[in-house]
Amino acid sequence: MPPVLEPSAVATSRAPDRRPIFFRRLLVSILRFVVIVAFSALIGGGWYLAKKGFGREWRRRVVEELHKRGVEASIRRLTLDPFRGLVAQDVRIFDYKNRENTLALISEISLDINYAALLHHQPFINAIDVRNAQISLPFNRGEKPAHNAQLKNFRAHVYFPPEQIYVSQAEGNFCGIRVSLTGQLIKREDYRPSPALTEEEWQRRLAILRRVVSELQKFNFPAGAPTLQVKFNGDLAQMEDARFEATLRGERLIRDKYDMHDLLVTAEWGEQTLNLTHCEWKDLGGTFSGRGTWSRQNNRATFQARSNIEAKSFLEAYDLGDALNEVTFEAPPVIEISGDADFNSARPGLKVIGHATAPSFSYHKIPLRDLAVDFSWDGERILLRDLHMRQQTGELTADLFDGPNDFRLNIRSTINPAAVNPLLSRESQKFLSEWDWQRSPSIELTIRGRGRDPTTWEGQGTIALDRTRFRGIWMNSGTAKVRFGDGAVTYDNIRVTRNEGIATGAFTYDFKNHEVRISDIKSDLQPAEIIAWIDPTLSKTVAPYKFRHSPNIHADGVYQFHGGKKTRLELTVDGPGGMDYTFLGKTLPFDRVSGKLKFTNDRLEIGDLRAGLFSGTVRGSADISLARGDPHYRANLAVKAIDFPKLTDLYYQYKTAQGQLNGEYEFKGLGADARLMQGNGKVEVTNGNVFAIPVFGPLSDILNAIVPGSGYSVARKADATF
Repeated sequence: MPPVLEPSAVATSRAPDRRPIFFRRLLVSILRFVVIVAFSALIGGGWYLAKKGFGREWRRRVVEELHKRGVEASIRRLTLDPFRGLVAQDVRIFDYKNRENTLALISEISLDINYAALLHHQPFINAIDVRNAQISLPFNRGEKPAHNAQLKNFRAHVYFPPEQIYVSQAEGNFCGIRVSLTGQLIKREDYRPSPALTEEEWQRRLAILRRVVSELQKFNFPAGAPTLQVKFNGDLAQMEDARFEATLRGERLIRDKYDMHDLLVTAEWGEQTLNLTHCEWKDLGGTFSGRGTWSRQNNRATFQARSNIEAKSFLEAYDLGDALNEVTFEAPPVIEISGDADFNSARPGLKVIGHATAPSFSYHKIPLRDLAVDFSWDGERILLRDLHMRQQTGELTADLFDGPNDFRLNIRSTINPAAVNPLLSRESQKFLSEWDWQRSPSIELTIRGRGRDPTTWEGQGTIALDRTRFRGIWMNSGTAKVRFGDGAVTYDNIRVTRNEGIATGAFTYDFKNHEVRISDIKSDLQPAEIIAWIDPTLSKTVAPYKFRHSPNIHADGVYQFHGGKKTRLELTVDGPGGMDYTFLGKTLPFDRVSGKLKFTNDRLEIGDLRAGLFSGTVRGSADISLARGDPHYRANLAVKAIDFPKLTDLYYQYKTAQGQLNGEYEFKGLGADARLMQGNGKVEVTNGNVFAIPVFGPLSDILNAIVPGSGYSVARKADATF
């Protein structure tokens, strides 16, 4: 049976109520509008705060908060970044003790803010974050950042736990060096800063920083930037008592022409003392290593160092190369120094002692080797002790003291003086050029003076010569004591030996007055050689006097060179061995010659001349001009008991004459031409054959033919004038 369907109930329908739907939609619309307005306001406010920044009140509150955290600053703009939060721009960091002293200019700083604490007026800065900032360090007030040194690409994260400042990481590039800092400082609630620095002290510290920056900017780093890592901790109220540790590393650093590598410097600051615990670098020559300390309490420092680097190029790179300007090292010198410094006065009191060696070098192109010296220096005075060095011709040892108005030098040398010729004055160089040493002389000198200028020196010493040639004349040996001062050198107790004899005495070579002063020279050397040592131009004057054996000579006086007019040189000559002298074309063989010679600037006077000639005697004098272009002379001779036949035989080859000749002759002439001679005199022949005289020779044969024997008779006396 099919199912029966019951009719459905008919529901009663009612009209719908639309008011709830409307209100709900209105509420949704209002909420949407509020959200849009709020979002727009948030975006607009964020845009405004990002572009225009917070007002002065907000900046003031941030500055006060930084002040409480131990950072004294000013903020030009405070903006809001949607990703970084509050950002302080154009921040100026001041010295906490004195706001007039600007420490740094930072482009922008991100602030980590505790907003709940901010609303409750509690400390609200948790940390600050610096990213890629360019920090300028102003050296003078009012300077623009572009004119100052910059810490580039600086980033740092600084936390502010209660009563602390914690720098977890701070990095930047300063003058090409990557700088990294970490550490913490205590900042107590009852913090009271120490007294502010005086203006003078502040400027002094700025000057030091300025000098450091200036020096760093002269470096370049081809192998990459060096790294400086600094760790610190301390109390903000007592920063002088904080502790710092720093390590500087550099693979390669070049300054000017100096190239260093493997630089490592470590330093510590604690208990107001700076300890440079390690400083080392290398170059092509070797290694430098050193250490030192400086105490802030007594402002004194100590240091030690050892070096075998290329010292000259290193000093030149720091504009200190003048001291070694004329020095060239073939191998690096080894230098060890230690000392201390006192910085309590305007001029630091520096004291240095050390030892230096140099295996091979040249000074003024003079090759030297095996240098060793102990030295000390206090900024004004220098002492070189036990200086020893070699040169290919000998060696030198010396002690030197050089102070204000006080110069002392003790020197012992067997180096050939010609080797040091470039160090001497022109006068000394010219004088030394006239010497030729087969073996180097031995010289010992003690020098005193007012300074390094040789013209102020005075001293004494000894000189010993081996075989030596002076002005072309050789000596076998020579010794003398030396005194010098006021531009003159005096040689006392001279002893010169040659094959023919010895010379003794003293003389002074005066460069200042251009003269040689001779005192008590006694010699049995050849006069031509002695005169050549005094002045080679006088040699031709004494050349005609040819002594058979070296005469005894005594000399005193002054000989002036360079055109001086004060020459007064006297020589006493005693030649017992005799002398040959050419007169009127014939050589007269004088015996036992003696006389006095007096040289002036243009004359030679010969006086008290005595000699033996042909069994008789000769006496005379002469006045000979030495002036250029005026070769005149004047002389007189007196002969007594001359063997007449020997004289006639010499001049006329007439051997039959007999008797003795006496006479006088006064004459004058010009040069060596006998035909220009003029004179007069008288002769007397005793016990001679008068008609055998060449003038009467033809009469002898006539008289002898008339009266045998009368032409050759002996007359007791015959005389005549002429």
